[in-house]
Amino acid sequence: MPKRGKNYQDSVKLFDKSKLYDANEAIELALQTSKAKFDETIELSARLGVDSRHADQQVRGAVVLPHGTGKTKRVLVIAKGDKVTEAQEAGADFVGGDEMVARIQQEGWMDFDVVVATPDMMGVVGRIGRVLGPKGLMPNPKSGTVTFDVANAINEIKAGKVEYRVDKQNIVHVPIGKASFGVEKLQENFDSLVSALIKAKPAASKGKYLKSVVLSSTMGPGIKINSAKLTD
Repeated sequence: MPKRGKNYQDSVKLFDKSKLYDANEAIELALQTSKAKFDETIELSARLGVDSRHADQQVRGAVVLPHGTGKTKRVLVIAKGDKVTEAQEAGADFVGGDEMVARIQQEGWMDFDVVVATPDMMGVVGRIGRVLGPKGLMPNPKSGTVTFDVANAINEIKAGKVEYRVDKQNIVHVPIGKASFGVEKLQENFDSLVSALIKAKPAASKGKYLKSVVLSSTMGPGIKINSAKLTD
């Protein structure tokens, strides 16, 4: 394994790697271990008691964090007719129809963070599914990005809406804010996200659902959280 930097090694000494911490303690430690010269992102990683190979055990959705993520997302809206004007007035960064899909196909243009599409444009969006899908950018009704209410979708995204989706290892990785937010704001974002994950538990999931929860800063080590207390 490559040798870790001095900051990382110093951070590891600040806590017990084998201990399960309460959420507030983990947040405080994540901030203490955030030693980079930039404002690090604090991320939650949760291993879920599901089998993502089965359609009835998929976990996917979105939640608006009370204090946002600290990052302003660039929104592309693919729509037509009056919805183009609605999207522009709501503050979408890019709006268009077939020409936007063609731009992505032909130029490899990807200068956006979220794609919102109206249902009547999903046939067109499907042409770039192989491009958007692997990057987690394909619009989906479960995450609220396939909708005729484009104004509301844009407002929520700009306000701090984050998507979560279980990967092949049955883990979700979601940012809960920046180190500069401080403990209180990060705690409120953390609580909102965990609540959403618990509500999203599939009926087919049996046994322990939150198998492990880890918090970390961009450059810092992972701090284990006592997940049993999160479902009490």
